[in-house]
Amino acid sequence: MSRTSISFTKPNDQWIKTQIDSEEFTSKSDVINDLIRKARDQQNHIEYIRAKLISAEARGFDSRTLEQVMDTVIADKKANGKL
Repeated sequence: MSRTSISFTKPNDQWIKTQIDSEEFTSKSDVINDLIRKARDQQNHIEYIRAKLISAEARGFDSRTLEQVMDTVIADKKANGKL
C-alpha cells in the first residue's frame, strides 16, 4: 500500500478520532479508506443511474399507462422466476 501524508481541519480530525474511539475503526487510515470506498460506491451508483436515464431518454416516450407498465414488469418477473 502507498503512504500519503494529509492534514485535517480540527473538526474533521475530531470526527475521525471519534470514529476510532467508538471502536468502529482501528486507525485513521481505516476511516479514510472507508470514506473513499463509500464515495466510489456513490459515484458508481450515480453513473449507473445516469446511464439508465440516458438509455430511457433514447428509447422515447412510452404511451402505456402506469398500470400497463406494472403489469408488464410483474409478468416479466413471474416469467423469470423472480416473483
